[in-house]
Amino acid sequence: MNWDDLRVFLAVARTESLSGAGRQLKIDPATVGRRIARLEEGLGVTLFAKSPQGYELTRDGGRLLAHAETAEQAVTLGAETLTEEGDAGLKGVIRIGAPDGCANYVLPRVIARIAQDHPDLEMQVIAQPRLFNLSKREVDLMVSVSAPTAGRLLVQKITDYHLSLAGMRPYLRRQPGIRTLEDLGAHKMVGYVPDLIFDKELDYLEEIGVKQVDYTSNSVSVQLNMIRAELGIGVVHDFCLPYVPRMRRVLPEQVRLKRAFWLVRHEDDRKVERLSRFCEIFTREMREVVEKLEAET
Repeated sequence: MNWDDLRVFLAVARTESLSGAGRQLKIDPATVGRRIARLEEGLGVTLFAKSPQGYELTRDGGRLLAHAETAEQAVTLGAETLTEEGDAGLKGVIRIGAPDGCANYVLPRVIARIAQDHPDLEMQVIAQPRLFNLSKREVDLMVSVSAPTAGRLLVQKITDYHLSLAGMRPYLRRQPGIRTLEDLGAHKMVGYVPDLIFDKELDYLEEIGVKQVDYTSNSVSVQLNMIRAELGIGVVHDFCLPYVPRMRRVLPEQVRLKRAFWLVRHEDDRKVERLSRFCEIFTREMREVVEKLEAET
């Protein structure tokens, strides 16, 4: 058994398929299958059970997983130790998972700031309206709209942010005036698909008492473009408003919601200095970008 075989084992365990592991490792799925077979033969156990859902860890596979992750951490820490002393620049690849609103309207500016001082660092942003699995190493760290309370995770608050009801100026001029929340009943509303709200913190319209939502999407960007197309009114992140100059707040004195972004990573990465350094820089830059965008509205 060697580290290279364990690396293949970890990829199959996390992706639950030979093809997924192959894409992750950039090798042929058939080669992945042969490497797993070789590892099983060498250990004299079956590590995976094949099912319609994919490759599932057996009891022995589950036992090996913990040791393989320990080996992975040791290899990572070894690489960190060999980094040239005094080299202030971060290198390699860091993958960040984030909700699509944050990923589209905040992270490009954050990454641009970080890239100025760390040109050799490759930053990948995975924008999906869902939570990411850090144990399966889908991402190195993730931005969350709520603080997880379970799992072996390191969680820290990044910053507060705000949301407002908003609509396009031409739409608001054509439609009945809005002086109270009750007046919203005469307007079309834009929001999340109710059964696809993956975090209670995203249920904005319910919080302000709106029951009927006419145009919905699981994507913040799509919702913003629906409002931009003058389909109706919706809750918009204040940091999005500078991107749409003709959009304005509705009932700003009555509706201004506050939420927070949280930085989440796997507890095993606590000792990975490169990632810790990146998180420190990332948190500072993201806080400043959110503050700057909100100040522009």
